[in-house]
Amino acid sequence: MSTQNMILDKIKEYLLITAGVLLVVAGVYFFKFPNNFTIGGVTGLAVLLSRALGDNISSGTLVLIINMVLLFVGYFLLGRSFGNKTAYGSILMSLSLRLLEILIPMDKPLTNEPILELAFAVLLPAVGAAILFNIGASTGGTDIVAMLLRKYTNTDIGKSLFYSDLLLTLSAFIIFDIKTALLSLLGLLIKSAMIDSVIENLNLHKYFTVICDHPEPISEYIIHHLHRSATIVDGKGAFAGKDRKVILTVMTRSQAVLLRKFIKQAEPDAFILITNTSEIIGRGFRA
Repeated sequence: MSTQNMILDKIKEYLLITAGVLLVVAGVYFFKFPNNFTIGGVTGLAVLLSRALGDNISSGTLVLIINMVLLFVGYFLLGRSFGNKTAYGSILMSLSLRLLEILIPMDKPLTNEPILELAFAVLLPAVGAAILFNIGASTGGTDIVAMLLRKYTNTDIGKSLFYSDLLLTLSAFIIFDIKTALLSLLGLLIKSAMIDSVIENLNLHKYFTVICDHPEPISEYIIHHLHRSATIVDGKGAFAGKDRKVILTVMTRSQAVLLRKFIKQAEPDAFILITNTSEIIGRGFRA
């Protein structure tokens, strides 16, 4: 890969990180903070601490302080293994929240519909976090804690972070009213399922198994028009005992539509199996 392509890929990567972080920031600042939703993470901790301190220090300021402390600890203890993408995401999120507090002060929720507010408080950060996780970045916070746990303990990180998020959310029952606490708990449960679902959809591809007599036109179309590759293996029909060819290939969703249409035109008798898959590892897909 040329230096120019590497630079363009890096720019694209950081633009995606910026977009992901800004989605998280929008959900947190406009919907999570005004409603005091404590849906885990550093932002949930900031909501709790802000109220516990008598609202003398804003949630955005607390996020900035906590993330900067965690960044310092991360760089000090993890050194070069600490990711620049995580540092960028953490700093961008912290500064964006603080800047919004200065430019667009929020002293009450945008609407009088708490369920609607909760939906956006969960949806926007979930989509943003999924974009970040998909390219190996994050907004820092509990992800830095996870890096430290991974290096210095044998703790099950996934369970530890979930339990810590759950503890923060349950703390809302002590500090806030029952309605806010129940909505926060509901938000945590939805968020846990939604991030995985969004990541899976971002990586969704179509896996083709094509059983046919004449694979050449199909494989040429795959290579020269869709710019993908394929594997052709020998097969034999169990019922008729006839020799057949089996084409194996993976496409994006848009390419899958074109390939399916071409196969139906080029070889109408072909037998086609199309399966959804989100874990494709190899050249042209995930490294």
